[in-house]
Amino acid sequence: MSYWFFFNSIVFIYASWQVLQHFSYQPTYTHILFGFLGLLFFLFNWTRHAVFSTIRTSSNRPAKIRWVNLSKVIRPYHRWIGTSALVMIIIHAVLIIQRYGIYWTSTKMLSGLFALTTLIAVVLSGWYRLVKPSGWIRRLHLRLGLLLFVLIVLHLWF
Repeated sequence: MSYWFFFNSIVFIYASWQVLQHFSYQPTYTHILFGFLGLLFFLFNWTRHAVFSTIRTSSNRPAKIRWVNLSKVIRPYHRWIGTSALVMIIIHAVLIIQRYGIYWTSTKMLSGLFALTTLIAVVLSGWYRLVKPSGWIRRLHLRLGLLLFVLIVLHLWF
C-alpha cells in the first residue's frame, strides 16, 4: 500500500481530533464545519493519488485490477468533488473573514490564504485538462495538489 494512504490517514485523524477537541469546549461554529467538509472532499480526491501510487508500485496483478476498477468508478466525479471542496473552502474563508477579519501577521490566516489560492489553481488546472489535455498540465495539476497537501498540513498545524 502507498505511503500516501498513511499520510492521508494521519491528516484525517489529526483534523478530526482538532475538530472534536474544539467542539468539546466551544459551541459549534459553522466555519469549522465548512473547513472540515472541504478537507474531507480534498482528502477523498487526494487519496486517488494514493491509489495510483499503489497501482504503479504493486506487483500483485489482481490487486492492481481491483484498484484500477475502483478508480474507474470514482473518476467521473473527481472534478466535481474538487470543485465542491473549493466551494466549501471559499465558504469557510468568507465565514472566517466575517468573524475575525484579515490579519496578515497570522500564520494560520496566511497558510489558509495560500492554500485557498493553490486550491483554486488545482481546480482550474483540473478543469483545463478536460478542455486541452497535455502532459505538462497533468504534472502541474499533480504538483499543485502536492503543494496544497503541504499547505493544508501547515494550516492545520498552526
